[in-house]
Amino acid sequence: MAYDKNGQKNGGGYRPRFDGQGRRPGAKAPAGRGGAPRRPDPRDRRDRRPEPVEKEINENMVVGRNAVRELLACGRDIDKIYVQKGELEGSIIQLIGEATARKIPLAEVERTKLDQMSGYARHQGIVAFAAEKDYQTVDDMLSLAAERDEAPLIVIADGILDPQNLGSLIRVAECTGAHGVIIPKRRAVGLTALVGRASAGAIEYLPVARVPNVTAAIEDLKARGFWIFAADMGGTPYYKTDFSGPVAIVLGSEGEGISRLVREKCDFVTSIPLHGQVQSMNVSTAAAVILAEAAKQRDLKKE
Repeated sequence: MAYDKNGQKNGGGYRPRFDGQGRRPGAKAPAGRGGAPRRPDPRDRRDRRPEPVEKEINENMVVGRNAVRELLACGRDIDKIYVQKGELEGSIIQLIGEATARKIPLAEVERTKLDQMSGYARHQGIVAFAAEKDYQTVDDMLSLAAERDEAPLIVIADGILDPQNLGSLIRVAECTGAHGVIIPKRRAVGLTALVGRASAGAIEYLPVARVPNVTAAIEDLKARGFWIFAADMGGTPYYKTDFSGPVAIVLGSEGEGISRLVREKCDFVTSIPLHGQVQSMNVSTAAAVILAEAAKQRDLKKE
């Protein structure tokens, strides 16, 4: 009985590999883990550089110190500026000062975050995101209502973070005859390219104002004669609510809803009765239900 090289019994004699070279001439390389490593083919090489972020995210992005300086100088509305941690020196200090003077939100982030945002371009420690469209004011909304000879109807979005939701909400507001949408400057998405796309062009027709403080904006609207309605649970059914006068309707964020301080500033709570197992609606869907009722009441009043 013959034995193999590991000392195990074998039906035939153990034959070493040909001439110590690993395999006989003309034999194919064994497949699988035991196969000899093959030389890399240049045609198979893949570009291992990190992939840039999606193009649609970059449409309103400005990268680098000189580019951000020009963006600030032209006066275009800016949603946010990101600065690399540890880079608060030199010309970047001046840019931060200008942004602070204009009350533009600033955030310090790690270099890796800026690399990802910029698609690994040479960002020099700063990246800015310009608004898809310049913001307007509450006065612009009131002017639009006066032009139409209508009682003003304004939507307040309290901290919506998802661009698809905000864009859909703006689209609904424009379609149902609202005169404007108010959004907070911080902890909320701004007028990004994704918001513009989700709005199906509605941001070109409907004024959107960005305010530092939603509660202060509500107090301002009250002083102008508005009634403020919080769209939340536990209120009067929307179809029993009078939306015919100067009205602002507050809708909350996707997860947390309307914040406590904002709800306390509202005059009334209006609700959508729900009859299924799921006890919440998407914010733009809820807006469509309530704003359609408001539009119906206003149309009936005109007759």
